[in-house]
Amino acid sequence: MKITPKKGSNEQRAGKGRRFAALVRKESYQVVRDPSSILIAFVLPLILLFLFGYGVSLDTTQTRVGLVVEEATPLTRDLAASFQASRYFSVVNGQDRREFEDDLVLGRVRGILVIPAEFTADHAAGRHPAVQVIVDGSDPNTANFVQNYAQGAVANWERQRTGEGAGVPPAIAAEQRFWFNPELTSRNFLVPGSIAIVMTLVGTLLTSLVVAREWERGTMEAMMATPVSAAELLAGKLLPYFILGLTSMTLCVLLAVFLFGVPFRGSVAALYALSATFLMPALGQGLLISAATKNQFLASQLALISAFLPAFLLSGFLFEINSMPMVIQWITYIVPARYLIPSLQTVFLAGDIWPMFARAIAVMLLIGCVFFALAARSTRKRIG
Repeated sequence: MKITPKKGSNEQRAGKGRRFAALVRKESYQVVRDPSSILIAFVLPLILLFLFGYGVSLDTTQTRVGLVVEEATPLTRDLAASFQASRYFSVVNGQDRREFEDDLVLGRVRGILVIPAEFTADHAAGRHPAVQVIVDGSDPNTANFVQNYAQGAVANWERQRTGEGAGVPPAIAAEQRFWFNPELTSRNFLVPGSIAIVMTLVGTLLTSLVVAREWERGTMEAMMATPVSAAELLAGKLLPYFILGLTSMTLCVLLAVFLFGVPFRGSVAALYALSATFLMPALGQGLLISAATKNQFLASQLALISAFLPAFLLSGFLFEINSMPMVIQWITYIVPARYLIPSLQTVFLAGDIWPMFARAIAVMLLIGCVFFALAARSTRKRIG
């Protein structure tokens, strides 16, 4: 007995394919015609990338400090020359620490280095001479930098003099090796991390705004009244923004490599696998926000608070997670950018480390599934 496929089922599948293609085409036209989509997807990412590439730097070099030598002797002049030769300091010379007090208060210098008058006598007597470091404690990071660099300059000067006086090199010498980022250039890890911030903007903020706009205008209810299912509608809306997010990421990577000179040691496959996976929770969160609010202004505020700020502050991008309070550390586990940013930095600076990537991909997929399930449930309730 010959069994032939039912004609109705084939036509039904073909009809679903045509409906889905029409939805994707309609959403793509809307993206092209909407200036805000182009602004968020391409203009804002470029601005952010240039800010993190050129404007933001965690490298403390040429910090302006005042140097006071209270008694000029060959020994104190030699130590002063060591401070002046440091690439971390821009030294302004003076005779009295009171000359720099107003400059320190007004922020014109970040610290005052004082070589006291008894420095030479203490050194000759075999006592440990002291160098006073006065810093502005209102900026703890810079204050710590000035203090540590001053201690390093004094230690280096003393080590050189000890070696020269004995005629032999120091007994123990520490050789430093910095893997993956030998120059310790902050741009090399800030720029890859900023790509995750850009994808958060495109994936969550843009999606929540555009879909919330359709809820406001009533077009979402009108489309749900058609034979289109909720799954087809959501997938048709997300696919153009998924492609838009990958396109924005590609543009940022090209600028990072060819304009900012960030090394890229991984594979393109790992880059796109991580980025595509990250867009799942980002798009799902945008859908959930739009379905829950149905208001553009409220959706944009929720997207910034729940997606952009956590990606910026709680992902390890700028602040070390291990230094945060324990409660905040637990919260970071549900921030998708926590898993993307270290993975992107690894792709750029170290190469492909698939065990690390596999764990990040699995967690981001899990978070994405939760967001999509909540978004679908919220959408059905709204329509019902």
